[in-house]
Amino acid sequence: MTEALHTKGRYMAAELQEATAVFCKSASQTISAGLRDLDIGSARAIYTIARGSSDAAANILSYEFMRELGIPVTSLPPSVYSVGTGVSMRGAIGMVISQSGASEDLVRATKGIRNAGGKVAAITNVANSAVEREADVTLSIGANEEKAVPATKTVIGSIGAGLALLAALRPEYAEKLSLSVSQFMSVGNLPANEHTNLKSAFLRARHVYVVGRDTGFGAAHEIALKIKETCAIHAEAYSASEVLHGPLQLATNPLTVLVLDTGAPGTEESIENAVARFQNAGAEVHCVSIVQDLLPAAAAAAILRLVYPVILDVALELGHDPDAPVTLSKVTVTR
Repeated sequence: MTEALHTKGRYMAAELQEATAVFCKSASQTISAGLRDLDIGSARAIYTIARGSSDAAANILSYEFMRELGIPVTSLPPSVYSVGTGVSMRGAIGMVISQSGASEDLVRATKGIRNAGGKVAAITNVANSAVEREADVTLSIGANEEKAVPATKTVIGSIGAGLALLAALRPEYAEKLSLSVSQFMSVGNLPANEHTNLKSAFLRARHVYVVGRDTGFGAAHEIALKIKETCAIHAEAYSASEVLHGPLQLATNPLTVLVLDTGAPGTEESIENAVARFQNAGAEVHCVSIVQDLLPAAAAAAILRLVYPVILDVALELGHDPDAPVTLSKVTVTR
């Protein structure tokens, strides 16, 4: 990363170097207190409650949980409880992801879920936060303090924590996760030539599509968000399937496309088709995939770890301070 650009981005750069270890620690944690109270075996659905980067992590986890548990897992807007009067949660579980555990809308949602008859599993990075105090089970992100406003290591750690919960629920999954953690330890940066090529593409870009499928779709949401908040470049996330409908037409104008391939079961044809269609339409297409043998959600976390440093370098080249985007703060107050 560019040393001559003074101290801009120093926190984000340091936190990226911690992210691999954070994932491994978070995914390896043991959960005991309150796990039986969740009664996941009789749950009819799991609803994720989160905003921003945490919602992207929730999206990644939703595909993995559905594949393993065979029940619906989908997002519920916090405003259902923070602004509205709530919905019934009988027989359901809420998974609340909040790095600070302090956002008022998420605290209200956590209380609301329990008052509406549901159980709550919380994923947080701050011990004894307001969200944690209202939850039935809490999983630690274990990232320590994150000083950069754009979340990186806490996003990757959130995914790890969610997988630790899944492993606690399904012993056979725990064995596979242990193998993925071992493989994840070698995740670092993209090869230098791929890093440079993708960085150059983003520096040229006016509009970026980030495309994924399955757990890669959540990763696409997170990468698109990071491009916007650190580089001030317009970026959108799409499913590799949905993007081939109306959004493909934008490839008739200059368009940069980043395709994320987590190797999730059944996605290979869809990913290849999206790449071919965009190339045929004249878009500049770049692909990031995983060489390690990882579970699909772990592969999504690994892709974030690979692409974040590119985004950091792009932000610095454009003169931004990725540690402190001018319009943003670490804890966003919403209702």
